[in-house]
Amino acid sequence: MTEVKIARGDAVALTRALVAADSRNPVIAPGGPGEGAAASLLAGVLAEWGFAVEMQEVAPGRPNVIARTGRRGGPALMFNGHLDVVGTDGMVHEPFDPALRDGRIYGRGSADMKGGIAAMCAAAARAASATDAELVIAAVIDEENESLGTRALVDRGIRADAAIVTEPTRLAIMPAHRGFVWLEIELRGRAAHGSRYDIGVDAIRHAGLLLAELDAFEERVLVTRTHPLLGRASLHASLVQGGIGMSTYPDRCLLSIERRTVPGETVASVVDEVRDAFARVAARRPAFDASVRVITAQGPSDVSPEAAVVQSLTRAIESEGMTATIEGMSAWTDAAILNEAGIPSICFGPGDIRLAHAAEEWIPVAEIERATAVLARMALDFGSR
Repeated sequence: MTEVKIARGDAVALTRALVAADSRNPVIAPGGPGEGAAASLLAGVLAEWGFAVEMQEVAPGRPNVIARTGRRGGPALMFNGHLDVVGTDGMVHEPFDPALRDGRIYGRGSADMKGGIAAMCAAAARAASATDAELVIAAVIDEENESLGTRALVDRGIRADAAIVTEPTRLAIMPAHRGFVWLEIELRGRAAHGSRYDIGVDAIRHAGLLLAELDAFEERVLVTRTHPLLGRASLHASLVQGGIGMSTYPDRCLLSIERRTVPGETVASVVDEVRDAFARVAARRPAFDASVRVITAQGPSDVSPEAAVVQSLTRAIESEGMTATIEGMSAWTDAAILNEAGIPSICFGPGDIRLAHAAEEWIPVAEIERATAVLARMALDFGSR
């Protein structure tokens, strides 16, 4: 653990300290050091604040931080956030110099989501002595890639009665978000000289026919699959690779598709839709030959606005003199994994998701402070339920 002196419950100082710790995810930012330094710093601060702290290594040099406070054996409320950040190429300010200007803290990860982690830790520290709840801090690795951190928490049996994932929501309650399925489609043709239309089979042209079929499917079907907070299901073509030369029929084309899913849709149903599109194209073009594989997938998340965790957070927001608003989350989060594990989980935190991964990233100090007050209030409310 790295010892850094930060006054107990000071979310702003903790935000700046965390931003200063380079925690670029090494998988998506080659050369990034990972979350080790940020995890060590946070573990040291929480231990100094009186938490029972454990560091659990998930990947080499990349530990989760698990910390507990409050009343052991009481209803358990988890605060969850990720320590990893994306790369810094193209940023217009120093990424790991947490400058404070005009009421904002600048730096990579300030909004996504070290301000949220600092708020949840400071809130738990402030509420610890007065709540009847057990407060569990889970600061995890790798959310920006494969969510190895939160998956490890679940696999190792962590439990809670509810969870708040402190992703940047501009202090709105976000109980739902869409999922995604990444698909790679291989289309197989037959190479031939460009003059030999009689034997050549154009794999790229068949990819175009398939895209047209999927476009029609979106306009006919996916527009009808809606969620009151999230809008509709969607798809888009992400990458196309193929071709040999100008005078050769291409024998292969790789087409990458991202399919955004709404609650109720599954990976299996998405794959079946693509295979049905294959069949419709093949009915018109017998030479059509394609296969599909799932690259990766993450499920959607959906908690009812009437759920106890939403109502508890609503009361906390209103008790702090704010208006509670409920919206859908645009991005995917670890809340989906926690919900799948049976822990009702929603998003609420300071900062704006539109600044995540951006050339200029910052978070308002006032939102960090308000989020801390609300989460502390919720910890008290949760313990008295």
